Formats: sequence, structure tokens, C-alpha cells
Amino acid sequence: MLAVGIDLAGSARRATGFCVMDGSLKVRTSVLHIDEEILLETSRAKPDVVSVDAPLCLPLGRPSLEARGPPHFRECDRELRRMGIRFFPITLGPMRMLTERGMMLKAAMEAEGLKVVESFPGSAQDILGMPRKQEGVEKLRRALIAYGIKGDIRKEGITHDELDAVTSALVGIMYLRGSYLAIGDPDEGLMILPPIRPAASPSK
Repeated sequence: MLAVGIDLAGSARRATGFCVMDGSLKVRTSVLHIDEEILLETSRAKPDVVSVDAPLCLPLGRPSLEARGPPHFRECDRELRRMGIRFFPITLGPMRMLTERGMMLKAAMEAEGLKVVESFPGSAQDILGMPRKQEGVEKLRRALIAYGIKGDIRKEGITHDELDAVTSALVGIMYLRGSYLAIGDPDEGLMILPPIRPAASPSK
């Protein structure tokens, strides 16, 4: 069981976090930049699933990112909003570039026969009770270690991009294990989240 997690940047000038995670939650992480190295490292890993932190589809009824006006939200975005989870809509400024890059890489990976799913580390961290990277890289790293992540998670100087890639890879492992929540419209595109467990019943 092997998952690749990618915390995709909108531009090759910025760092993309990359993580390979096995079924024991041991990780190998790195920072990549250009599309060619992202595709090469993903192909080399031979993963069972690629979990990408980037929008991988457009809202139904929207012909392109360049089109003006609605719809601005996908069904998975609306479900995040109903869950009280913060996110940036895909038509907002820099998110357009990220969405375009994510959709292109997904198509290239699927052409190689890889299974690609959309993840969102911020939502996964919220659901799992972990701090987001904005609250501190070290806090997030410790939370991932406490969850059971091993390997490069302990390396000196690990970046927030790599930690989000680790979180995306963890969602990929949950997907492979069949323990996940898929939100959105299947005809549009699904987002994969950790399962939300019901609160324990109050003791009587």
C-alpha cells in the first residue's frame, strides 16, 4: 500500500511539497518545483493512489476558469462551507493558476494509469484535530508524529509544504483502506477527507 501526497504550488517558482507514504505511515518527503520532476517522482514511486492538494475540477456549468460570473463553487466546496471548514474558492486570484496546474497534472498522471484524488490538508487537519501550518510548522509536525507518522517527518528543516504533502498522503492511505469521506458531486468531482466519526454518546 503506497500513497503519494502532493501539496501543489500554483507556480513552478514556488515549492511543491512531495511525500511518499507506505501502509505503516512511514514517509519520504522532498520539495519539487517543475511539472516534469513532479510527474517523474510520482511515476518512480509507483503509488496506488496520488492525493493532490489542489482543485482538480471545475464547477458544473463553468466552461473555463477564464469565463466570468458564476458558478464559483463546486458541490464539494459548498459541503466544506456547511461543515464550517475554511477554504479559498477556485476562481479567486492565485487559485485559478493552481486549479489549472492541478487539472493538467491530473490528466497527465491518469494518462499513465495512476489513480488521482483531490485532498485538502487544511480540512483533514481540522477533522483530525491537528493545527494547520498557519499555527506553526513545529506544532503541525508534532501532531503528525503523535498520529503515528514516521520517517522524514523527523528530519531537520522539514517545510510546511512537506507537512501538508504528508497530510495529503495520509488521506491517500485512508482512501486505500476504505476509511474516508468523499464529498461533492461524482459528476463534477469528489474531494476525499478523513472520516468524521460521530461524537460519543453522553454517559447516563
